Amino acid sequence: MSFDGIFLHCMKTELKATLIGAKVDKVFEPTREDLILSIRTREFGTKKLLCCARANSPRVSLTTASYENPAQPPMLCMLLRKRLCGATLTDIRQEGCDRILYIDFLATNEMGEKETLTLVCEIMAQYSNVILVGYEDEIPVVIDALKRVDYSKSSKRLVLPGVKYELPPQQDKLNIFDDSEENKNALAKRFLNCSKDSFESISKNLMSSVMGLSPIVSREVPYHLSNSNDLATSVLEFFNEYKEGSSKFYLLKDENDKPFEFSYMPIGQYGSGAAALEYDSASALLDDYYSIREAKERMSHRTYDTRRVLVNARERISRKLDIQRAELEACDNRETLRISAELINANLYRLERGATYYDLENYYDENKLMRVKADPALSPAQNSQKYFKDYKKTYTAEKKLKEQIESGVEELEYIETVLDALSRVESEKDIAAIREELRDQGYIKNKFDAKGKLSKKNANQKVTTGLPPIEYETTDGFRVLVGRNNLQNDKLSMKQAAKLDMWMHTKNFPGSHVIIENKNGEISDQAIEEAAVIAAFHSTAGESGAKQIPVDYTLVKNLKKPTGAKPGKVIFHENWTIFVTPDEELIKKLKQK
Repeated sequence: MSFDGIFLHCMKTELKATLIGAKVDKVFEPTREDLILSIRTREFGTKKLLCCARANSPRVSLTTASYENPAQPPMLCMLLRKRLCGATLTDIRQEGCDRILYIDFLATNEMGEKETLTLVCEIMAQYSNVILVGYEDEIPVVIDALKRVDYSKSSKRLVLPGVKYELPPQQDKLNIFDDSEENKNALAKRFLNCSKDSFESISKNLMSSVMGLSPIVSREVPYHLSNSNDLATSVLEFFNEYKEGSSKFYLLKDENDKPFEFSYMPIGQYGSGAAALEYDSASALLDDYYSIREAKERMSHRTYDTRRVLVNARERISRKLDIQRAELEACDNRETLRISAELINANLYRLERGATYYDLENYYDENKLMRVKADPALSPAQNSQKYFKDYKKTYTAEKKLKEQIESGVEELEYIETVLDALSRVESEKDIAAIREELRDQGYIKNKFDAKGKLSKKNANQKVTTGLPPIEYETTDGFRVLVGRNNLQNDKLSMKQAAKLDMWMHTKNFPGSHVIIENKNGEISDQAIEEAAVIAAFHSTAGESGAKQIPVDYTLVKNLKKPTGAKPGKVIFHENWTIFVTPDEELIKKLKQK
């Protein structure tokens, strides 16, 4: 991982320069793996310190990102507020050059006595954790942690309230910032059989020898030591530059403009294949690197249960449609049943009971012989009646099957629109609004207790008014509104929009309803084109990477809501179509804050 021990060392330097002497104002726990301390400083105002223990993005940094907090604070959050609010941050320490950071606080306990508390941030991939530690006779004792570790998770190291805090198992690696002769000799032994011309060999030795070194840095260092005869001395001198931290940080982006690596040193190993952005702050770099990815990840985690309900419903309806279509295909021989019944009826005078088939002249096909199967247990008249009965049954079945298939296809389309809206949620309120819609449609059931009353889980749920539509403003000043879900799409298109406003929606792709508000009955061509880009962006087509996406648009007065239609379903008989390509930069430019 790019957030290695040396990057943490640079982060420690940055945090100490900002936070020493500051006081904890508030504590938040937006998710089970994130902790945020709001800290008041005299010189820099209020800062937010993020301690993240996620497996794929653990870190400690200052952040300016906004996090949505749960309505009810978790127990750990309440404990941290009790112990840390009002405490003074006195020191920030690192365990050697390992990925363990100690944040020391001077707090006041319930008895009014001063006490030292330490927030230990362990940056170790899936084993990452944030642990609050107190001291009993100078022995560190765990008060609580984001992730409790019991015997079922580890037999070597427990992280539970009341247990002595112990460091994670240490690796046999050297601290690169240790200038002692002993450390230099130990490092020299590691490079004893290493060729200065073998980049791969130097990189592997660095990874196995130096504490807290990321793969990208271990690959980069050999480029700077190729002319060195004393590798150990050169390595120590190279990293000595970062002993007091770093003044510049670098974010690497691929050809698709997506960030994929970061470091505290310039990275040249990718050549011209990667663009580098330079930052003056490690925290600012991490905010940019993780903000978009983590926002989607958090929403994906929170919408998992709702998405599973929709996916299961989609699979169930798809299976049902396959069966119904097969049954409908079997109805294609309906006319053969009718003709068979009529031919038997026309030849009753010469047919006898007990035959397994009848060879009859088909007067519908130039009197060609047609073999009709018969039940030998039935008379000819009864066989004819049976064919007529099967014909009528098939006729009714075909009519019902067509209705059921049409209804199933509409329901599938509706589920796709909800899944599309769910993929773009930005907050818990968005999710709650979609869940409310699904509850109204019967996809999510309320839970009831034995007396038939709503369970506490549902009874305590707040009725959410939802967020307003997403707002944009075109370059020439036209206001554009985008629905966040199907219920809001209906309200926006059928109630809120004026008759002369323009309605837009991607053609043949699930997406949001988009409204351009008119000015004196007029809407510019530029506004239509930019709003079409917005409509394409807020659809499944926008995420598919497709080019030249068709977007239908018409005046709101042309829209109609079919009776009994699902939320978000409208029809129109007069429209135009424009083809556009999603442009994320334009979307950012037009979006209203």
